[in-house]
Amino acid sequence: MIKVLINGCNGKMGQEVAKEIKVTQDIEVLCGLDIKDTGDNDFPVFTNIEEINLIPDVIIDFSIPESTFRVLEFAKKYHIPIVIATTGFSDKELEKIQKYAENLPIFKSSNMSYEVNLMAKIVAEVAQKLTNADIEIIETHHNRKIDAPSGTAIILANSINHALNNEMVYTYDRHSRREKRNKKEIGIHSIRGGNEVGKHSVIFFGDHESFEITHNVNSRAVFASGAIKAAQFILHKDNGLYNMNHMC
Repeated sequence: MIKVLINGCNGKMGQEVAKEIKVTQDIEVLCGLDIKDTGDNDFPVFTNIEEINLIPDVIIDFSIPESTFRVLEFAKKYHIPIVIATTGFSDKELEKIQKYAENLPIFKSSNMSYEVNLMAKIVAEVAQKLTNADIEIIETHHNRKIDAPSGTAIILANSINHALNNEMVYTYDRHSRREKRNKKEIGIHSIRGGNEVGKHSVIFFGDHESFEITHNVNSRAVFASGAIKAAQFILHKDNGLYNMNHMC
């Protein structure tokens, strides 16, 4: 039986992971970690990482960057594989995660959906064929999401950029610009509202037509299921940084 620690267990995604684990064979929640114990969980919840006295087989992290690094120290101390599904890391923080991966197995993805990662491969192929197109990415999330643009939007942009020899630049804001659009530009736009789980569109604009690819998530269970599969995948891996491309 795989025993899991959920970091951010009282958040929406932490609760989804706990719910999904209940209906998944050979895996169980050993304990949770969050800023407070709501008393609503059927597993022990710690509010101070120093007080954790249960050692899991794997950690699933759906939290905020500050909390992620605290649990990474715990994972490093006991050499526990960890799945990082948290988003909003700075470039320096991503470099720190890479350093942690020298000492333990880390699975990190800004989006745990298989289909989103398939989309990243598809848009890269399209970008190589529609070489004169203007490329724009639009991402939509609920009004409680903190980071913008989404980690998924960056995954899509990076996939396209890599396919185009890393010659593209990302533009996040045009309201203060008084100039023509750069042909080497990928525009990335964030919309926040309501309870939208996550929608990402990549649009290729030609002179006489446009081509759009969209992925829409209707349930957070998609991400929870993906995180559990990642936990099962990373469990006995060597030290290193893994992502959806290794699992798919």
